[in-house]
Amino acid sequence: MNTAPIRWPAEAIWEAVSLLLPGFTVEVLPTIDSTNSELMRRARAGRCEPTLLVAEQQTAGRGRLGRAWQSDVGASLMLSLGLPLAPQDWSGLSLAVGVSVAESLQPALPPPGAVQPARVGLKWPNDLWLGGAAGDRKLGGILVETASFVAPQASAPAAATASASSARYVVVGIGINVLPRSAEGMSMPPGSLQEVEPGLDAPAALLRIVPPLVAMLQSFEAYGFGPMQPRFAARDVLQGRAVTLSDGQSGTAHGVGEDGALLVHTPGGMQAVTSSEISVRPAA
Repeated sequence: MNTAPIRWPAEAIWEAVSLLLPGFTVEVLPTIDSTNSELMRRARAGRCEPTLLVAEQQTAGRGRLGRAWQSDVGASLMLSLGLPLAPQDWSGLSLAVGVSVAESLQPALPPPGAVQPARVGLKWPNDLWLGGAAGDRKLGGILVETASFVAPQASAPAAATASASSARYVVVGIGINVLPRSAEGMSMPPGSLQEVEPGLDAPAALLRIVPPLVAMLQSFEAYGFGPMQPRFAARDVLQGRAVTLSDGQSGTAHGVGEDGALLVHTPGGMQAVTSSEISVRPAA
């Protein structure tokens, strides 16, 4: 395992983001239980300033529905971005985050083909997938959490036009496999950034991801998920595939609506799947 210190581009990120988010700070920690958990703890204590928190190692990283996300130092990129936000509609936020991250890592999708690089796609509602000759592999995941209040003195200008009662502190957690990892104990083989672009490491990926992500969140605040829907559709790995829902239903995925709901054609008709308690997987 590489033990050389990781050189994180904290200053470059701060310079790119601070004009968009006054008061923005960047913190890199060698280890923590969970970057999302830490920013949520701070928010509940009234510390709601815009913050990027990066961990070289997490001891209790969390994914959707409580799933664990752990990694060795340098093998994954693990970050959380916290900021006050006040959109009119929160629907589709995790999908919009996925679009931003996928486009930052691979701005143009390569055409399908065995000799092409892996394609960075999106699986509703919050996973980054790789597709290609090796089949489906999970590249990363997104976990969005919100605190129900924002300290008034910490509110960013982007939220100032909305009423204080509608603003929340949102924490966007992102975990991405940088290096290949073992598939032992996993239902799906993991993918890695090395399959997308050999030599791309965690610091370089971080610099690519964060500034566009901040701009996307501010766009989402103003316009919602609707403008992002076609961009999600271009990377939708479930489109046209048979899927099984965790509530026992099965059908065929038909993309997502303007509110981010997954549209599934079932024997009972078209269903708009929005529940955070329902997971979706392609049929075997």
